[in-house]
Amino acid sequence: MQLPDFRLETHFSKWEFRARYHMTASDAQSLSMSELLGMASEAQRAAFAELWLGYTETWGAPDLREAIASTYRSRSQSDVLCFAGASEGIFAANNVILDADSHAIVVTPNYQSHEALPAAICAVSGVPLDPDEGWSLDIDRVADAMQANTRLVTINFPHNPTGAILPLERYQALIDLCRARGVYILHDEIFNGLGPSGTRHLPFIADVYERGLSLNVMSKAYGLPGLRIGWIACQDRDVLSKMERLKHYLSICNAGPSERLAIIGLENRHRILARNCAIVDENLALWDAFFARFPTLFDWRRPDGSCMGFPRYTGTDDIVAFTRHLVEEAGVLLLPSSIYRSEVGPAITDRFRIGYGRRGLSDGLAAFTEYLVARHCLNNAGGNT
Repeated sequence: MQLPDFRLETHFSKWEFRARYHMTASDAQSLSMSELLGMASEAQRAAFAELWLGYTETWGAPDLREAIASTYRSRSQSDVLCFAGASEGIFAANNVILDADSHAIVVTPNYQSHEALPAAICAVSGVPLDPDEGWSLDIDRVADAMQANTRLVTINFPHNPTGAILPLERYQALIDLCRARGVYILHDEIFNGLGPSGTRHLPFIADVYERGLSLNVMSKAYGLPGLRIGWIACQDRDVLSKMERLKHYLSICNAGPSERLAIIGLENRHRILARNCAIVDENLALWDAFFARFPTLFDWRRPDGSCMGFPRYTGTDDIVAFTRHLVEEAGVLLLPSSIYRSEVGPAITDRFRIGYGRRGLSDGLAAFTEYLVARHCLNNAGGNT
């Protein structure tokens, strides 16, 4: 399998830990070990301290899978397979469902592995989300892209990088379409539960579609990426079994300490998600005020969910140059839309991804504002001087 350079990860490898202000993170504010253990019972803390550091089960510990299953409406631990993060699950799902004679459909823009992995296996068609319709998905275009050998449709709502959530009626229409054709849906649901107050998330695909694969992870909505615990929930246990056998070639099993900590996080998920959504509310207000200050430079639409947005840059310089100068001169890290370049979708040349799930946003916004005022000769209200 020949895979292209992973542009987002390469960009982060260079800048994520060098830039002074990480303004494009896709995860919620991380918890410390002491904060997470503070939510545990005495028995859980004692068990963690005395944990045997041997191999764990490839499927994931039974009590971890039970805790994961409890986040769904009607799934059991037998419907859950754990992975070392979400990326391993994406790799496994594509390699089990697809072969060289298959066809896959992906939405664009997308997280690169959702396109690159199926493209390394079979033919892929892209269906673009419509920015003029709140980055929604046209189900008729998905139907038009279907072929006799289509095996998989991959979606991601709340969407990375736009934060869009598909209207429920369109979601159901997509499920009906795929059910009629016998097509699997891989739904990247890693931001489910995270968003501003009042966010209405879609039901998990594993609960509502017998060929739906629900991809999730502790990294994003829960703010626990250091645990490296992800999973796929699915009613099709034959597919799960095939992915479990493929995992023998990958991570083999998860880390025992991470499994114990993930259970604590899942059992306290309502508390953790409430904390993280409150941070989103606070930070979105700051971004609203920032973009209102610079109406001649940005076109801003509040996202539906997650902790990311994809505003348009309306300045005269190229978006890649703009974001490069910004990080080099002001230490403010953003993701230009070139990172989301697709081989099967239209080019997006004037947008950038922001994040608002972490604390400490004010300092970065101050540096961003100072840079814009100085470089674009603007006054503090965002107008020309």
